[in-house]
Amino acid sequence: MKFWQWPDRRSDLSRLGRRLTSAVLPVIGLLALAQMATAQESGPQDGNTKVMLIGYLGHQEDPRTPLSFLEPVATDEGLQGARLALADNNTTGVFLKQSYRLVEQVLPQDGDIAAGVKALADEGVRFVVADLPANALLAAADRPEAKSMLLFNARASDDVLRNEQCRANILHTAPSRRMLADALAQYLAWKKWTRWSLLTGRDTGDTLYAEAVRRAAKRFGGKIVAEKSWTFDTGNRRTDTGVTTIQSDIPLATQGPDYDVLVVADEPGEFGDYLDGRTWYPRPVAGTQGLSATAWSRVNEQWGGTQLQSRFEKLAGRWMTARDYAAWLAVRSVGEAAARTSATGFDDLTGYLHSPDFELAGFKGEALSFRAWDGQMRQPILIAGPRMLVSVSPQEGFLHPVTPLDTLGDDAPESKCRLNR
Repeated sequence: MKFWQWPDRRSDLSRLGRRLTSAVLPVIGLLALAQMATAQESGPQDGNTKVMLIGYLGHQEDPRTPLSFLEPVATDEGLQGARLALADNNTTGVFLKQSYRLVEQVLPQDGDIAAGVKALADEGVRFVVADLPANALLAAADRPEAKSMLLFNARASDDVLRNEQCRANILHTAPSRRMLADALAQYLAWKKWTRWSLLTGRDTGDTLYAEAVRRAAKRFGGKIVAEKSWTFDTGNRRTDTGVTTIQSDIPLATQGPDYDVLVVADEPGEFGDYLDGRTWYPRPVAGTQGLSATAWSRVNEQWGGTQLQSRFEKLAGRWMTARDYAAWLAVRSVGEAAARTSATGFDDLTGYLHSPDFELAGFKGEALSFRAWDGQMRQPILIAGPRMLVSVSPQEGFLHPVTPLDTLGDDAPESKCRLNR
């Protein structure tokens, strides 16, 4: 079995200190939120307070119909995460004479991205949370007005955006598919579940996720013993006919050589949730459903995660999704940079965000920062089940000369992004 290992050049004590710091700081900060909020509400702002604008750019979308009544119907994913982070920024900013305002540009479904970018630029917005798929994100970043902006990709997981199609004016708070697949592969390697069967859906994202899974298998010692495509049409599971169809189709779709784990690539959630308990072999399901690698999950209760979830639910009336979390990271990154540097200028803040000095507490046990070579935020990835947190990657034993976080996704020697070469 091959493991992605580098000589460990950091002391164990240093690594422990970083873990403890990033675990404790969010909790300490949260304990102070009530006092800060009181001061913000009662303390008048004087004329020296600097108002900082952060834009949010997205499209209206049809509500995603959940497969289960246990899932909420979310019509505002991403936007609510940005709103919570804005409140967090303002809570701290009142003491630093900094105030934040979110300029929301939620376009119609067929709305013009160029018009949205221009509207933000006309209001003086320089930092933009881009809750957009890959093509729309590139269209926004390539607008003339965006050349003097910094966009935070809070949605698109496409690896090409961190490689051949990288842009100097984009930072990525959403993890890439390769980061997610590597995180899952490390856990499967740790469990010694090395024989994988890969079941891929029909969506374009499913194909890209499957490519990331194949890459991860080569990196971390997995062997894909079978590959199949999902070709069945799932019936309505709320009818007797639908349940019968699912129960008969899934064993057929999962027959083949025996495996340790069934890895599913189903990003839209069309069939993956049906697999558990219905597969040909009694084996665990992992990937986009089942045992999933994700930037955020409602099951995370560690490192102050419960407090973050509680504050989000109070604001939005639902639990936080990975998309909300990526938008929260984007807005908080700007606030953290301003708080650490006491600066409000675009160039100063952008330089600090790109520097090795920038760190953000993200409620996941490690300080988060941006990679110099592709703008990706390095962050732990949660390995979550439907109801419990199972593990967190990177796993112990996967070493790196700088940080184990860089064992997830494209490391500097592998990256095809040439902006900073």
